[in-house]
Amino acid sequence: MRGGTKMEREQPRGLLARFRYLVRGMFGVWLRRTERQNPAAVYEQAITERTHQYRSLKEAVAGILYMRNKLEAEITERRVEIARLHDDIRGAIRRGQDQLSLSLIEHKQGLMDELERAERELESVRSEADEAKVNLVRFRDEIRSLTREKGRMLATLANANARRRLNEALEGFSVDADMKALESVRDHIARAATEGQLDREIGGDDATRKRVRAIRDDVRHEAARRELAELKQSLNPAAIPSHVSAPAEPIPSMSERVMPVATTG
Repeated sequence: MRGGTKMEREQPRGLLARFRYLVRGMFGVWLRRTERQNPAAVYEQAITERTHQYRSLKEAVAGILYMRNKLEAEITERRVEIARLHDDIRGAIRRGQDQLSLSLIEHKQGLMDELERAERELESVRSEADEAKVNLVRFRDEIRSLTREKGRMLATLANANARRRLNEALEGFSVDADMKALESVRDHIARAATEGQLDREIGGDDATRKRVRAIRDDVRHEAARRELAELKQSLNPAAIPSHVSAPAEPIPSMSERVMPVATTG
């Protein structure tokens, strides 16, 4: 019974642990997906976090520098006071005031101890200030680098998304249907151009034949007019109408122009 009770107690604990791990894993997956979908927000969060750290570090550096300046002023004051005590001690010794001289010497020794302590603290503070200033410059450069990287990476992401959308749009086009439509249009245009060329060729042959026929008709008509004129001249030269042009006679030579002398019988 005790063993069964222990197993019954451990089983709910195991289920709760598994459920907790499952929720944690699901949250991690959701968080990573959300970060990938919003890179600008992730960069902005990183820059904001670095900026807060930079401001905190800057305040710390300012405090360290304040301590350094304070210690430097304290050391300067102690040195001036020690120099004044040294003169007072010499004066007391000259006047024979041994008790006063001892008191001043003890006070000077206390100031010397404080001066050594302040100088040690100043050396440590100066080292811390130099290291803090280096870290401050590093944080500032990191913030600037993140800002530049944000602009560069977001531009790269925008270009990649644009190319991806273009590829998806090209893949979604029906290239075969478009090519078939283009081929049909090209075939139709080629047929129309061929028909127009054929009409021009046929029309050109008809015009040529008409011109040749007209020339032949003119030649036949002119030959008929000449033949008619020759027939009329042979039958009755004086009756040649004026509108019918007789064939031109050859020009007689000089010997033919001399009229022959009539002989009497």
